[in-house]
Amino acid sequence: MARILSLLQSQTLVTLTGVRRTVVCRMSLEARARELFATAVEAVQPDAVVRRGVERKDDSLVIDGRTFALRNNLHLVGFGKAVLGMAAEAERIAGDHLVKGVISVPHGIQETLRCHGKSQMLLKDNSRIKVMEGAKHNLPDGDAQYAAQCIKQLASELTEKDLLLVLISGGGSALLPAPIPPISLEEKHDVTRRLAGAGATIQELNTVRRALSLLKGGGLAHVAHPAQVVALILSDVIGDPLDLIASGPTVRTDVWPEEVISILQSYKLSDSLPASVKEVLGRGSPRWENIEEESAGKGGVLNTVIGSNSIALKCAGRRARELGFRPVVLSGDVCGDVKAVSRLYGLLARFASSREEPAPELAAEMLRLGPEVGVESWDLCRTMQVLDEGRKEGWGATCLLAGGEPTVELTGKGRGGRNQELALRVGLELRGMELPPKGPMFLSGGTDGQDGPTDAAGAITDGGLWEEARAQGLDVEGTLKDNDSFTFLSKVSGGQRLLSPGLTGTNVMDVHMLLLPSIPIRIPNDPEADDRSLRYM
Repeated sequence: MARILSLLQSQTLVTLTGVRRTVVCRMSLEARARELFATAVEAVQPDAVVRRGVERKDDSLVIDGRTFALRNNLHLVGFGKAVLGMAAEAERIAGDHLVKGVISVPHGIQETLRCHGKSQMLLKDNSRIKVMEGAKHNLPDGDAQYAAQCIKQLASELTEKDLLLVLISGGGSALLPAPIPPISLEEKHDVTRRLAGAGATIQELNTVRRALSLLKGGGLAHVAHPAQVVALILSDVIGDPLDLIASGPTVRTDVWPEEVISILQSYKLSDSLPASVKEVLGRGSPRWENIEEESAGKGGVLNTVIGSNSIALKCAGRRARELGFRPVVLSGDVCGDVKAVSRLYGLLARFASSREEPAPELAAEMLRLGPEVGVESWDLCRTMQVLDEGRKEGWGATCLLAGGEPTVELTGKGRGGRNQELALRVGLELRGMELPPKGPMFLSGGTDGQDGPTDAAGAITDGGLWEEARAQGLDVEGTLKDNDSFTFLSKVSGGQRLLSPGLTGTNVMDVHMLLLPSIPIRIPNDPEADDRSLRYM
């Protein structure tokens, strides 16, 4: 591992443009952290991503470099938690060329957005788009199933002259339930619930869902043929896999019943399947018989991701530079248990803040942890190289950015969420380090504005968290055991460490940031190596 780092140190991994200089910013470290999180969220607002992804040129739309003619032939469907705001902006851009539309959105979302002052995400009174609410508590229900039927009906009536714009965001799968007859919604839900309870992987779950659904796995695009289909996707899945986001209704995936039966047998569920499910799986052929005809037809499908975690991080990085930081993106694929994730961030903070050459054991442990939390060894090596060069050459304060969706092992019944627990654990990892503004600060926040069953999106912590909690008589270990991070963070610092932006109207998973101020380093080989050899860079 040491050899890997030494090889990387011989390469120039960061190119600086212009003259290196320190940007003076009078905002506190915490204020800048909150500003950067707000910037990340603003970059992936539903209306903003549609404006960036769709350009109107006279009587045509330009999307992902392709041009689509508008002749009063545009239809729109959508499903997901952020689709309402996406639809409002899409209708504004399309104008009178939009014939009609149907969107399936969460129960109560319109009233919630009104209460949170998000009127720009609501449709106008004279909108040609029908809004249908369903999937209460994020579970498919009869209302969502009826919305899916209306979406299917609209798509099935299109011709080769039509253009179907499909808006997709997180939560779309529950808002587009369309089980293959004679399977009922309850039967389909029961099969997937039992499969998940048996320990099936997300890939296996999606394979089964697609096999039992009319619209998932490319089913919606199939129904819309021969129309041209363009899907605009706001991703809430690590790596932005098109077939997993809302179960890929516009991404054709061949599913063979034999494969599904094999999965169900491996979890000993095949004998207890409802008769309707056995009937559908017993048909023994792909669900679409005219795939060859469809491929040769005039219709086509364009899937494009217009909003994602990586876009949020990129925009936050630009703002970080304006606020006096040198931005470094670690990874947008952080996952795994928050215990391991917090340990990695703590090690990175100590590595970057060391006044002398960091111990080799630090790098070795980070490289061991990386794969466990979804961070590639190359990304870790690159990041360590950049942090090491910055520490030695005096590049000033650094903003380390990352994103993803870690997990929490539930061992208690307290209130909290993965972002709050991660921030709490990182604060404990920073114990003993200098406090801001001379020491590091960590932020973790959910871009949807909600972290677990709480009003907070996440929290901001630093190395003083432990002592402050002890001074207030708070039980840190008990808090973690009971998964009660929200209650803990509401008490420590009077709740000021909590991140509470309110409902944001979007969701591209979580944003993590580790702010690392300039540190005094010891100049090596100085014959007068004493306190005078410590200088701030």
